[in-house]
Amino acid sequence: MMSVESFAERRATRKIIIELEKVSKVYVTPGGQEYWALRGVDLKIYENDFISIMGPSGHGKTTLLNMIGLLDRPTEGKVLIDGIDTSLLNDYELSRIRNLKIGFVFQQFNLVNRMNILENIELPLIIRGFPRHDRIKMVINALKKVGGDESWLHKRPGQLSSGQQQRVAIARAIVGNPEVILADEPTGNLDTASSKVVIETFKNLNRLGKTVIIVTHAREVASCTNNIYLIRDGRIVGEAKPSVEDCVLNFEGV
Repeated sequence: MMSVESFAERRATRKIIIELEKVSKVYVTPGGQEYWALRGVDLKIYENDFISIMGPSGHGKTTLLNMIGLLDRPTEGKVLIDGIDTSLLNDYELSRIRNLKIGFVFQQFNLVNRMNILENIELPLIIRGFPRHDRIKMVINALKKVGGDESWLHKRPGQLSSGQQQRVAIARAIVGNPEVILADEPTGNLDTASSKVVIETFKNLNRLGKTVIIVTHAREVASCTNNIYLIRDGRIVGEAKPSVEDCVLNFEGV
């Protein structure tokens, strides 16, 4: 197991890119009842982190990811990006940060079936106004980074396997060169073999300098990250620091 000291020492040389300070999120039901999805969460995410947020369904994992990704605003507390208090930003400014800094990967892939793979991956680049010839180069580069094949480019999502579709979704998330990748249950719809490929893809992206944050309820997935945050009842209740051996053993046991 990696020691607490060595992990802390490695982090000490890197900057904090995302910080949550006493973040709570309350939802109100139509009947007026309050539901606390998050309760006073403190969390620091450093550049080039590879972390997972693990816990049972309904305990705040996705809500926490939405806070980190600026997809929702906290009821209480602050979310800081590079030291900037995002509660002071308007919707346009938040959208711009998301588009430039954060790439999202979802369990359901969220690919557009009427578009081919090239068109799916280039979508974030169209929003940012890149010319067509640059978009094609960037799409091919992103697809190579996730172990994809150029022969996929003119196929529809339905012509690829689930594991291949998830790699396409990851390519779309990284095509604009974001600093942070957020993945919500990225192996939830995959078999074990495809899950291994997807996790190795995230590990390779982390080696290339990306900050990767994965939400999962699967121990075998979380054990392949460098640090696990355990969440229960909307609170972070602990941390674990797995080793390479943990990752191998847990996947072999699936």
